[in-house]
Amino acid sequence: MRTALAATIGLVLAAGVATVPASAAPAPVPAGAREILPANDGWAAATTGTTGGTTADDAHVFVVRNRAELAAALAGGTDPTPRIVLIKGTIRANEDDAGNPLTCADYADPAYSLDAYLAAYDPAVWGRSTRPSGPLEEARVRSARNQAARVQLKVGANTTIYGLPNARLIGANLLVQNVDNVIVRNVRFEDAADCFPSWDPTDGSLGNWNSAYDLVTLTGATHVWADHNTFSDGDNVDANQPRYLGRPYQVHDGALDVIRASDYVTASWNVFQEHDKTMLIGSSNTVGADVGKLRVTLHHNKFANVGQRVPRVRFGQVDVYNNYYYLTDEDAYSYSWGVGVYSAIHAENNFLLRSADLALSDFVYHWGGTGMTEIGTLTRVGTGPVRAVSLLGEYNATHDPDLGTDAGWTPALRAEPVTPTAEVPALVARKAGAGRL
Repeated sequence: MRTALAATIGLVLAAGVATVPASAAPAPVPAGAREILPANDGWAAATTGTTGGTTADDAHVFVVRNRAELAAALAGGTDPTPRIVLIKGTIRANEDDAGNPLTCADYADPAYSLDAYLAAYDPAVWGRSTRPSGPLEEARVRSARNQAARVQLKVGANTTIYGLPNARLIGANLLVQNVDNVIVRNVRFEDAADCFPSWDPTDGSLGNWNSAYDLVTLTGATHVWADHNTFSDGDNVDANQPRYLGRPYQVHDGALDVIRASDYVTASWNVFQEHDKTMLIGSSNTVGADVGKLRVTLHHNKFANVGQRVPRVRFGQVDVYNNYYYLTDEDAYSYSWGVGVYSAIHAENNFLLRSADLALSDFVYHWGGTGMTEIGTLTRVGTGPVRAVSLLGEYNATHDPDLGTDAGWTPALRAEPVTPTAEVPALVARKAGAGRL
């Protein structure tokens, strides 16, 4: 009875009405989709732990094959009933409920055009002291809202999202907002491209374009486990974007961002590749709700040719251990560990494989914090010898003022002994990312 009911009820969503097809439930559930976060496995194991939708009954197990089915299964993120959402094949967020592809032109407000926007807000015309305003900026905002209604998919409490073999989610911003107890595993997240980036002439000395969507956003979320996923820009890499108003046209934001008082998060065995702004932990320098929150563990992840924010941290106690940094594209590289205000990064037994042209002193960046802890880092250039290094020490030797060498805390939540650093590259390369469960 519950199965039939779940197969026929129409779920009203912000973007329209969709019905979960009869084939969506019940379904055989892979063992990995019923797993909970192991005890002591990082900050997400604190207090109540993280179980996601492991207790879901048959009526709340969904196999989804397109954007409409995914939105229906997630129920707008408002239903806390435990659920398991199994992604099958490739799902594209930029499509209508009938499965027809949508382009940026389909979202554009009639009063918006990029050519008109560039002409109106060219610094030679508009100046650099104030952000865009007026009819064209308002039309851009309306256009952005049209896209957001389609590509932002909210996840509710007590949910597990699990990818079946070769599962891909393209163009979506998975939004875990103000809910507790979510698991996301075994999914390839690709290309959450913003059709309508905003121009900010006051951002830096030359201005910058800023985009709206991460691949996965945790905002006000607690007890979240992201495990064995792969995050990338897919075939729409930043290096191929045009330059407008003299600056790169930035259509991607974060890969996995943890912001606005989110707390108790573990990201393990993921691959982050070919992306710029990878992971922001804490989005504001303002002392407020973030104080005492933003506790995150990153372990056994591979960061391959990502540009920056790996992670950039404000406020949080962040345990960064046994990660593999693979950095061979120095042209796209900015920094990795961003030491922001009131941050407390504890970095242990991480391995850095790098290009000879990538300076060790660039790995740490001072964003207003006071210090961090670093233990057991190893590095090598190409196939050269492995050697011990202090990346924080390299930074301090070439920058003033120095950053302190003690984050002021020692991580206690680790499910297994820390892997010896020399073993990290082979282990992570073999086991991390989607498709390895």
